[in-house]
Amino acid sequence: MLRWIRQQLGFDPPHQSDTRTVYVANRFPQHGHYIPQRFADNRIISSKYTIWNFVPKNLFEQFRRIANFYFLIIFLVQLMIDTPTSPVTSGLPLFFVITVTAIKQGYEDWLRHKADNEVNGAPVFVVRSGSLVQTRSKNIRVGDIVRVAKDETFPADLVLLSSDRVDGTCHITTASLDGETNLKTHFSVPETSVCQSVSQLEALQAVVECHQPEADLYRFVGRITVTKHEEEIVRPLGPENLLLRGARLKNTKEIFGVAVYTGMESKMALNYKCKSQKRSAVEKSMNTFLIIYLVILLFEAILSTILKYAWQAEEKWNEPFYNQKTEQEKNSSPILKFISDFLAFLVLYNFIIPISLYVTVEMQKFLGSFFIGWDLDLYHEGSDQKAQVNTSDLNEELGQVEYVFTDKTGTLTENEMQFRECSINGIKYREVNGKLVPEGMTEDSPDCSTTHLMSEETLFLKAVSLCHTVQISYDQPDCLVGDPFSHANGFSSNNMEYYASSPDEKALVEAMKRIGVAFTSIRGDAMEIKSFGKLEKYKLLHVLEFDPNRRRMSVILQTPSGGQVLFTKGAESAILPFTTSGEIEKTRLHVDEFALKGLRTLVVACRHFTPEEYIDVDKHLTAARTALQQREEKLQEAFSYIERDLHLLGATGVEDKLQDKVQETIEALRLAGIKVWVLTGDKHETAVSVSLSCGHFHRAMNILELLQQRSDNECAEQLGRLARRIKEDHVIQHGLVVDGASLSLALREHEKLFMDVCKNCSAVLCCRMAPLQKAKVVRLLKTSPEKPITLAVGDGANDVSMIQEAHVGIGIMGKEGRQAVRNSDYAIARFKFLAKLLLVHGHFYYIRIATLVQYFFYKNVCFITPQFLYQFFCLFSQQTLYDSVYLTLYNICFTSLPILVYSLFEQLVHPHVLQSKPALYRDISKNSLLSFGTFLYWTLLGFCHAFVFFFGSCLLMGEDTTLMGNGQMFGNWTFGTLVFTVMVITVTLKLALETHFWTWMNHFVTWGSIAFYFIFSLFYGGIIWPFLHTQDMYFVFVQLLSSGSAWFAIIIIIIICLFPDIIKKVMFRHLKPTSTQKSQSLSAPQAQALSCVESLCCYQHGQSGCSRLAHLLEQMTGQCKASINNCHASSRSNRSWNDTENFYSNDRSILTLSPIEANLC
Repeated sequence: MLRWIRQQLGFDPPHQSDTRTVYVANRFPQHGHYIPQRFADNRIISSKYTIWNFVPKNLFEQFRRIANFYFLIIFLVQLMIDTPTSPVTSGLPLFFVITVTAIKQGYEDWLRHKADNEVNGAPVFVVRSGSLVQTRSKNIRVGDIVRVAKDETFPADLVLLSSDRVDGTCHITTASLDGETNLKTHFSVPETSVCQSVSQLEALQAVVECHQPEADLYRFVGRITVTKHEEEIVRPLGPENLLLRGARLKNTKEIFGVAVYTGMESKMALNYKCKSQKRSAVEKSMNTFLIIYLVILLFEAILSTILKYAWQAEEKWNEPFYNQKTEQEKNSSPILKFISDFLAFLVLYNFIIPISLYVTVEMQKFLGSFFIGWDLDLYHEGSDQKAQVNTSDLNEELGQVEYVFTDKTGTLTENEMQFRECSINGIKYREVNGKLVPEGMTEDSPDCSTTHLMSEETLFLKAVSLCHTVQISYDQPDCLVGDPFSHANGFSSNNMEYYASSPDEKALVEAMKRIGVAFTSIRGDAMEIKSFGKLEKYKLLHVLEFDPNRRRMSVILQTPSGGQVLFTKGAESAILPFTTSGEIEKTRLHVDEFALKGLRTLVVACRHFTPEEYIDVDKHLTAARTALQQREEKLQEAFSYIERDLHLLGATGVEDKLQDKVQETIEALRLAGIKVWVLTGDKHETAVSVSLSCGHFHRAMNILELLQQRSDNECAEQLGRLARRIKEDHVIQHGLVVDGASLSLALREHEKLFMDVCKNCSAVLCCRMAPLQKAKVVRLLKTSPEKPITLAVGDGANDVSMIQEAHVGIGIMGKEGRQAVRNSDYAIARFKFLAKLLLVHGHFYYIRIATLVQYFFYKNVCFITPQFLYQFFCLFSQQTLYDSVYLTLYNICFTSLPILVYSLFEQLVHPHVLQSKPALYRDISKNSLLSFGTFLYWTLLGFCHAFVFFFGSCLLMGEDTTLMGNGQMFGNWTFGTLVFTVMVITVTLKLALETHFWTWMNHFVTWGSIAFYFIFSLFYGGIIWPFLHTQDMYFVFVQLLSSGSAWFAIIIIIIICLFPDIIKKVMFRHLKPTSTQKSQSLSAPQAQALSCVESLCCYQHGQSGCSRLAHLLEQMTGQCKASINNCHASSRSNRSWNDTENFYSNDRSILTLSPIEANLC
């Protein structure tokens, strides 16, 4: 029970040691004082809350927000002291915001609970008490032997004990973990593979020792000790023995495995860890504005308090005859009274801080994120994949990107490899119709047949056919039915298909098959190839796995003649330094030539062992692989010991095709003012060639190089030379190429100089980059003094650190797994979709939320400033101007929906225009719409409108108060209601003026909000509500509307407020238009519609009813006539419009109807 409570509260028991001991079938030792280790149960918990901690945890998270916490304090102040407004005025909006957010988060968490329960309640079979017992997944314990059947997912991390195959192997797919659709082979140790029945497994005496749980999916270090006939046999365990939770069993009838990591300790669950929270520039600006408004609030409260006491310094105002002080008031402390009055004014003005801003922004981001997934232009038909949003918190950041960091392979290229050329023994060959043709010869030449290849050439082909981890399937695996990449990952010939985690390996094995050396079978440790029709069998002795540090992989084989040979392949920098024989210089030259053509290169070498050498090698490998401590380091030492004194065989060149429209996308980003950096692990020549072909570098660009720097001084000198060259060269654009080694030196001592050089280059290419170096480069730009917004895009696991480091991370749904997609903020299927994601969606999201934030502050200034001004007319007695219900509902009901709908649908410019004119992206860069100047404009506009509301009502109503329809005088509540009515209508119409793209929903919420205010006020003031303590507003609104003077005042004040705004818009549009306003006149395909005013006065059969007013409004708003035939410009002249005339397709600055298609008129 105590353990359950600890888990509910989020406390996990700490592990006492670095390793764990798992007794298979929970057969614990019977002798000695054995204390069993405690392990987590097998329940998966992806939810954030429990029924016990939801309320306190959710409230704690919500009150961490400045506005929520501020309103909580105000609410408590209202409860504790006598304040001019009811606690309900602060409490109800706060309760509404907290409740809406809690319901949203609670519902999302309930869905997670529901999904968890489905997983935890799934039926599984476990070996217990000598028989198979069906139980639920959550009941699996560490040490249980679990049976998994074909096509089932593994319910925990299992060490494979046996399968229905004689060799104890099984095939799995990890598509749900990393997206790799290829089949992977996993192995059991020989001592347990024979236990294929329940009775044999029950009798098995074995102990697994392994490391404590860790998140790395591809790392597992352990050993299994099997006791047979009182003899202990120790075998090493690695990733190839571990079946991960979430993976699926394929092409194998059933397997048995022992659970070693369960529940939240499984590798899949450990990868659930939350990414660091990213905050957008808009959110930071919003918090800055909140602090400024908090300062304004404190200033108004302090000023009002001081003026109150200054006014009361006169005897007649301190204690007037009609308001005598009580004894308690006379004897109260002046300091306490001052504090009490200050808090009362604070409460009175507190609505200047918009509490509903956060919830509106959250709803806007959440609902707006669906547009990305719904966009058919971001849908890739070939792979049946649409764009994916993993976080909606950064939508507007897509419109602020200044630097794009992109991977090359799989991001700019297709990651579909085609074998093109190779170099064997210093001679270049190319593949032509399944034949290797030497350079300078044709396919028909008599000496080019592959059957006449020398032994050296044949050995090269065999090495490529055998040095890999490719799997073969002889039937179509059902895991790939309907899979979008099945064609790309599977090679079918005579019902034999190759599957490889690396596209390079697959392309090379397929090419060797076409040439005549076909890899035909792998069963356990037996590998078969058919070399020009002759079957050869090899025994696989060891696999030296690929890793990013060595950049090579090797296999040790026993040849048909009985000898031992090592075949190795990898990057030329990882192979050539360890070669001692072969055509080294010629091959190096050929590799450089391949790279210049944009081909991916691999170098192939071999080493023949004597029997004594192999015994020594086997001893080193076995010792390293059975080590529990520092296994990786010992394996690296062993690999380095083995992979030396190599004989160079040759090199291969594989082509990776560019993705569609990469060049156009990079050019569009450049025109938008975005600098593109390519960060790749490829060699320098290959990377430069691809950069030129994709338009990242262009021929007219001056290419600068920072390569092969060996010391800090040498690096500093080269950077200085590059900086001087940039200043001296009169070239418009420079490009920089830097390699990983030089970059390490530059970042260590010369960051500032390096950054100066980079910022003066329009394109930067970093090659030979390690994953952490990619992240370091992004961090360097991110933290530079200018603080630019960065975006990283990649498709592989090596790009994850870069994606997480950047302000915005984009994952490409490629063929290198789904780790990049899982760790990204957004995911797209192709690089070309990045243009629309930034130039259109980013543009829209930014202008929408920028206007939303500033409009919120504007309408709250309009709301509370008249309350502040009113205190000058009521001796600072803290009398409220508005009724408490109006105070409560202003932000919740009367003005909330129009801005929310605006922030979802607004389009300043048509999407086609934004894509065709990328330079429009520059107009919104550097957070320009939320600059301090724009913020100041909206704030001052709010104060100006508030002054007009208040003093306009005073002037129109102050001289003659007997303006009611029944002859009664205006009162306090009537005056306040007049100000409030003018304010609600004006702020709503102000948003209508800002709206350029009108839909039926905009019309509905705009006019509906005004109508709702009138209807609500009539009902609220027209009925005596029994549950209200006081009803000051009874019949006030009805009497106000019965006065013609009041209607006159409403209309005049609204015109006074909005007319200067209209004039300003017209003047700026005609005299100093921005590029965005100019672009609004561009006709977009399929976007032609009647101008807003014409849509109001266009009758059937094209007859026009436009009046002079219509033409005047057309000119004021800058709208030209739409190109629609059979419609006439005016009632006086029947002029037909032609298709060449410009029109403002989406610019609707005056109250309008939704667009009407041309053929409807």
